[in-house]
Amino acid sequence: MSFPKYPSYLFVSAIALLLLGSGFWQVSQNLTSRFTRANAQPTPAPSPTFQEVIQPTQVRPLPGSLDNVPMFNSNSPEWVKTPGILLSTFPPDGQGEPNAHLNYPLSGRFDLFLHHYSHTPRDSQTLYLGLLLHNPGSQPVTVEVLQAASSLMQEAPFKTLDTYIENPNGTVASGPGVLSVNKVLRGERAADFPEKLVIPPQESRLLMNHPIPVRDLEKPINGRSSLIRVESSGEVYAASLSMFAPKNADGSDRAPTVAEWEALLNNGNLALPRDKTPTPPEQTTGQLIYGRVAGVSLGSRWQAKVTDAPNTAVLTIPEAGQAYSYPIAALRGGTLGTGQNQTAKMLVRYPDTAYEAHGNYSVEYNLTLPLNNPTSQAQRVALTLETPLKTNNAVPGGLRFRRPPQDFPFFRGTVKLTYPEGNTQKTRYVHLWHRTGQVLSPLQEITLPPNAQKTVQVDLIYPPDSTPPQVLTVRTVPANP
Repeated sequence: MSFPKYPSYLFVSAIALLLLGSGFWQVSQNLTSRFTRANAQPTPAPSPTFQEVIQPTQVRPLPGSLDNVPMFNSNSPEWVKTPGILLSTFPPDGQGEPNAHLNYPLSGRFDLFLHHYSHTPRDSQTLYLGLLLHNPGSQPVTVEVLQAASSLMQEAPFKTLDTYIENPNGTVASGPGVLSVNKVLRGERAADFPEKLVIPPQESRLLMNHPIPVRDLEKPINGRSSLIRVESSGEVYAASLSMFAPKNADGSDRAPTVAEWEALLNNGNLALPRDKTPTPPEQTTGQLIYGRVAGVSLGSRWQAKVTDAPNTAVLTIPEAGQAYSYPIAALRGGTLGTGQNQTAKMLVRYPDTAYEAHGNYSVEYNLTLPLNNPTSQAQRVALTLETPLKTNNAVPGGLRFRRPPQDFPFFRGTVKLTYPEGNTQKTRYVHLWHRTGQVLSPLQEITLPPNAQKTVQVDLIYPPDSTPPQVLTVRTVPANP
């Protein structure tokens, strides 16, 4: 889901050189911006001039906190080149490679997030992703699948889109992670997932057995991003695994069986290539490398009632021309001066992967804003989800943007807005595609009558194809002179 998600300058350069050596320089040019980790500050295309813009705002920590729902978080290696274990919470005892198993049972409510890519230019082999659940107990365990979606890059290719596109039916997406979390945000369970799994004692069942095909594609690159929310009646172990498709007698591909996945789990090693080793939290100098995530993180949802202060009921709108901004997915090295790190902590992880789930891929944000106009005049309030230039320190006067923005998309995904309009409650789903530092028009404007209150709800699942941090800005629009 990049620093959680996206690589550093050196990693991007390494990918470019590798692809150049393989005759895929053009592919690397197209993909560099797509797969940069959230921590990277990508080099923008040369621009003769640009104007830095300070947007006046008061940056406040986002109220609320993450819940205690664990997330099975499989995002390393992001580029999978070999069969192997991506993430296993199984016990290490008796396994061929004990260090590949984190020994962490899951039960009750938990989420599973998998985000991986395949690039096989020579033989166009189909890579399969398997998600195996095992019941270690003496009684059957029922795993209910609440919501689930898994999307391929070929279904939702990376492409430049308009800044705002209405997305009422969920058909707009600019990446596989964008598409999957959009479906889960709407409460969907895709047809390729069961309503429930019943796992007998001491047995395993497949929750996913999905291909990443590259054959017959214009470029032999594809990826798959999946988000699954479940409720388990008992403890289970989980493992995400990669395997190239076994062959039928006639040479055609087939899906791996449960037994084949179990053999890989019990005898295999961690999948390759490994991602860049992250910077330890105690190191405060030198280049900050976040690493990619492989482990179990703590937190599936951030709920907040955004008000003036704790234990108050309303958010008093700013004075005309002023604004408040609240970070979304703030992280180490990108707190925008608030000192707030919203990143989910890791309960277990591999030593060469991220220390935190930087970027909160697939974490849902539910933000309630009870806007209050205490004045005797009607006021117009603009809400904008935007991406300022990344900083860890406060910027005097507000937040930094630039014209033109850096030519790199930092947020692409769908946001759900619920707000009163007249005597009705209106809901909009809007797909956003924003470059770094882009100065934006408002996402939504609300008119508040004198001495009135209106509540706005903003919901999103942080898209795995985005780069934090963002801010939600509430600005009171000055009256026309």
